[in-house]
Amino acid sequence: MKLHYSIFFLLDQNTSKHKFNPKEKFMAVKNSASAHAKRSRRKDAASSSLIPKLYPKTAMALALLFIDSLLVSFIIAYVPYTKIDWDAYMSQVSGFLGGERDYKNLKGDTGPLVYPAGFLYVYSAIQYITGGQVFPAQIFFGILYIINLGIVLLIYVKADVLPWWALSLICLSKRVHSIFVLRLFNDCFAMTLLHAAMVAILYQRWHLGLIIFSAAVSIKMNVLLYAPPLFILMLKAMNISGVISALAGAAFVQIVLGLPFLVSYPIEYISQAFNLGRVFIHFWSVNFKFIPEPIFVSKEFAVSLLIAHLVVLAVFAHYKWCKHEGGLFNFLFLRIRSCLSTSSSSWPKTLKTEYIVTTMFAGNFIGIVCARSLHYQFYSWYFYSVPYLLWRTPFPTLLRVFLLVGVELCWNVYPSNFYSSLILLCLHLFILWGLWCSTPENPYASDKSVSRKEK
Repeated sequence: MKLHYSIFFLLDQNTSKHKFNPKEKFMAVKNSASAHAKRSRRKDAASSSLIPKLYPKTAMALALLFIDSLLVSFIIAYVPYTKIDWDAYMSQVSGFLGGERDYKNLKGDTGPLVYPAGFLYVYSAIQYITGGQVFPAQIFFGILYIINLGIVLLIYVKADVLPWWALSLICLSKRVHSIFVLRLFNDCFAMTLLHAAMVAILYQRWHLGLIIFSAAVSIKMNVLLYAPPLFILMLKAMNISGVISALAGAAFVQIVLGLPFLVSYPIEYISQAFNLGRVFIHFWSVNFKFIPEPIFVSKEFAVSLLIAHLVVLAVFAHYKWCKHEGGLFNFLFLRIRSCLSTSSSSWPKTLKTEYIVTTMFAGNFIGIVCARSLHYQFYSWYFYSVPYLLWRTPFPTLLRVFLLVGVELCWNVYPSNFYSSLILLCLHLFILWGLWCSTPENPYASDKSVSRKEK
């Protein structure tokens, strides 16, 4: 009997512990729902970090690619081609394919070859694909134009600086369409590779970005205008061993591409392909046509512009790009001290996308403002950055659009004259002033060092 009561007592105690309690049940359901909501938010955040704001900017970008593809097809079909450098390119390529390795003997009807070896490889491939014919080459360059536009739109969407409607401004240049599909200039390949290098860097693939950057330099040296801001970005984002290895990779690309010429006629190759002292013809200048020709071709004018270029770069680097670290010199001191220190370094760090794009575009634009001569095809060097830079200034939207239209109109005056070149310079200086007036921002996505990132 006692055993019976004991068992009953234990069963009663056990069931009393598990009695239905409505309040506890409600709290359990609420906590479960809250945890599920948190997991959903984490999933949504992860997916949104992979796909940058699909609508409306990505939808606008895709629509622009489709519309511009139709426009490029129309231009190729109905607008007459203008022969400028194509025959010279083909002559220089033919000499190279014929076995000539002395750069001074690689000539066309516009003179000796003045581009690095990457140019020869690219146009040799084009000659092979097109048979040296203009029309198939135009189709090839039309495809290149769309590829480049897609890369640029990716940069803009990822940076998320412009409103969705302003992306259309990237497609509205008559001159740039002409440079790609009616002129077939090598600038098109150089800038497409440069933009591709920027995309690699935005995704923290610094070594790959430097290799692509070096390939762009091997087609045309104007890409080196991006080198000073890029070097600052590398110092900010990478440790010293990463910087050295990335620069070594870029140098290796130049050596490999130039090897056939470096082992046979090294002096001729370096002096012709990397000639920084070329004097351009005053007639073709779009930006300094208002300067009298004797001054324009003088060495003093060239040196003055070079000094101005270096000074403006240093000022922007000190007061804008490195302001978060206390200025350029303090930043360099911190990097040197981190190299000498045995303790764990705070580098590498992740840079904000918009900071990378702004720094590179602004650094290149400074070089454009200080360039002694801008020919018509040189517009492709910086046109794709102008809308972005305008939206980094404190100017009102209407003024931004006005400035962009003004720059475009100056580039479509042919031949350039006193007034068009003077107005273009004034517009450039005004945009540069707007960039100077913009508020510097923290360049880092996080102040914590990145433990696992490609250097």
